[in-house]
Amino acid sequence: MTEIHGFCNEKFKLVREAFLKNFEEGLEVGASFCVTLNGKFVIDIWAGYANASKTQSWEKNTIVNVFSTTKIMTVICTLMLVDQDLLELDAPVSKYWPEFAQGGKELLPVRYLLSHTAGLSGFDKTPRTKVLYNWEKITNMLAAQRPWWEPGTKSGYHLVTFGYLLGELILRITGKTVGTFFKENVAGPLKADFHIGLPEEYDLRIAELIPPPQIDLNQLGNIDPKSIAMRSLTSAASVTVEATKTRAWRAAEIPAANGHGNARSVARISAAIACGGILDDVDLLSLETIEKVLEEQVYGTDLVLNVPIRFGLGLGLQNREHPIGPNQRILYWGGWGGSVCVMDLDAKLSIAYVMNKMNPSLTEDIRSARIIDALYKSL
Repeated sequence: MTEIHGFCNEKFKLVREAFLKNFEEGLEVGASFCVTLNGKFVIDIWAGYANASKTQSWEKNTIVNVFSTTKIMTVICTLMLVDQDLLELDAPVSKYWPEFAQGGKELLPVRYLLSHTAGLSGFDKTPRTKVLYNWEKITNMLAAQRPWWEPGTKSGYHLVTFGYLLGELILRITGKTVGTFFKENVAGPLKADFHIGLPEEYDLRIAELIPPPQIDLNQLGNIDPKSIAMRSLTSAASVTVEATKTRAWRAAEIPAANGHGNARSVARISAAIACGGILDDVDLLSLETIEKVLEEQVYGTDLVLNVPIRFGLGLGLQNREHPIGPNQRILYWGGWGGSVCVMDLDAKLSIAYVMNKMNPSLTEDIRSARIIDALYKSL
C-alpha cells in the first residue's frame, strides 16, 4: 500500500486519487506533485521511493535531475534580461556574442534561439559527456556551426544546445553564469530548492533516476539517418542517465538538461509566471514581457520531436492537437522521462510533476496527463 505524504485540499481529492493510481498500477517508484492557485500551495504531495531498490523513501526535500524542465528556468533568466532592456529579441545574437557571427548566422535574431527555430538543434559532431562540462568549448562549437535549416522557418527542438545558447547570452550580458544568475535572481529570492550546478552538499537528497527501456526511435516516425531528428537525437547521446549519477554532471551547468529540483520548487518558481510575474513581492517579470512570451512564434510539426508544437518565446503554448485543460493562456514544458510544468495565466495556476521512474516516450506520459486532467475537473 502506497502512503501519500504532504497535503491536498479536499477539493482536489480526485488529484490525490489519480496520483495514487499511478503507483498502484506500477507506473511510479517515487514522485512529487504540487499545485499553486493565486500563488498559494493547494497541493503538495509526494510518495514512494528515491531509489530503484526501494530502500530509501522519497522525502519532502528529495530532489532529482529534471532534464528539460530545466529549460523553463533558463528561459525565465533570459526573459528577465529582456524585461530589463538588456536584451533585444529582434537584435542579432552577434550583438551580444560577436563570435556567433559565423556560418551565416550574422543576423540571426535572439528570438530564434528562444523559439527553437535557429537551426542549431544538435552538434555537428557529438561531444563526449565530459565536453558538456566545458562551457567555452561547447559555446565555441555552436558559434562556429552553420544552421541545419533556414532559421525562423520551422522549429526543431534544441535538446541540449538550447541551454548553452541562452546561457552564453546571459553570461555575455551579466558576466555571470546562468546557474549563478538563476540562484541570485530567481531561486534565492523565491526560496526555491532548484539548482543549475548542484553543490556536493545536496547529493544525499538526490533521487536515483530509473531509466526507461531503450528508446525506440521508430516512435518518432520513419526517420532518415541523415534527418534533422536523427542528427539531433544522436548528437545528444552523451546525455545519459548514468552520467547524472556523477559529481561532474551535477556540478556542471547544462542549462537545458541538468537542473535539480522537485515539484515544490518548480511550482513555486512557475507560480510567479502564472500570477503575472510577481510573487510575494519578488518581481521576476513584467506582465508586458509575459504577454510577449504568449505570442506564437512558430506552429507546426517539430523537425526533431515529429509532433505538432506551438512555441511562444521559450515555452510551449496551448495547441489544438494536444490541449492542456480548458484555458488558452497557458505556458508549459517538460523533461525527458516525464517531469512537467504548466503555467495557466487565466486560472493563476501553476502545476508541477517530478518523478524518478522515467517514461520511454519523448512526448506523452499518462501519469502527468491523468493527474492534470483530474486537477482541471476539480476546479
